[in-house]
Amino acid sequence: MRILEFDPQPFHTLQFLRAARGEAPRVSDLPFHRASVDLLPAPLEALIATSDLQGREEDLDRAGGPRLLGEALAEELFRLNAEGLLPDASATGVILAGDLYARPARENRLGGSGDVRPVWEGFSQASRWVAGVPGNHDVFGDAWSEPALREFQGRPGVALLDQDVVEFDGLRIGGLSGIIGNPRKPWRHSEPSYLRALDELARRRLDLLVLHDGPDAPPNPGEGLPAARTVLESCRPMLVIRGHKFWKEPVGTLSNGTQVLNVDSRVVVISGKFPDLDPS
Repeated sequence: MRILEFDPQPFHTLQFLRAARGEAPRVSDLPFHRASVDLLPAPLEALIATSDLQGREEDLDRAGGPRLLGEALAEELFRLNAEGLLPDASATGVILAGDLYARPARENRLGGSGDVRPVWEGFSQASRWVAGVPGNHDVFGDAWSEPALREFQGRPGVALLDQDVVEFDGLRIGGLSGIIGNPRKPWRHSEPSYLRALDELARRRLDLLVLHDGPDAPPNPGEGLPAARTVLESCRPMLVIRGHKFWKEPVGTLSNGTQVLNVDSRVVVISGKFPDLDPS
């Protein structure tokens, strides 16, 4: 799968509350972009890829407080589908590249980790299937729990990947969680184990590799892990989707032809061609 074109002009935005250091939460826009690829296997008409949705919806009056941005985004997909701006959920797959939690807006603090199951569940209702990786701020359950994680991983149509490969609709998708860091913490790997796992995954004839952190790629030198780039450049070309660090230029290409799509703080609708944006 190769990206043929990426439209830098958002076709839609979703407003949300983003925590700001030392300030009240501010309203930000989550942009929606379109990308075309050379091939999507039937019955898929689109893939929706996103990550680092570290905010809350703008509805402060909702009972229980504002939902996670990812929950609001899943609901927004239904609305855009009804307006003809997106394919039907039955023809759409979702790729999540991690970090889907944000503290409640009233706490007015950056960072933090928490339960992201409601986000994954929302996307599973808005698509044929969901595949992706945990980020370093993601928890599956009220607290870190291996049994809760395994129960969640066993849900039909949901593939939470960590050094695993799954096949949906003919697409072979691999995933590697988290970041390089203290391996005693969830979703962190020592550098040698991360690079070894990345190499093993990349040699499994994938169509798509999903990472939270990952390689840098021209035209974004230094915006990622050079050692990960070296590993991927030694393997057959593929499409890599990653998050964790925002890139101004979201598409990069490695020396072997592997493309890297950065979906940090953006939604990318990947289709076989750019559809007509006028539902009439």
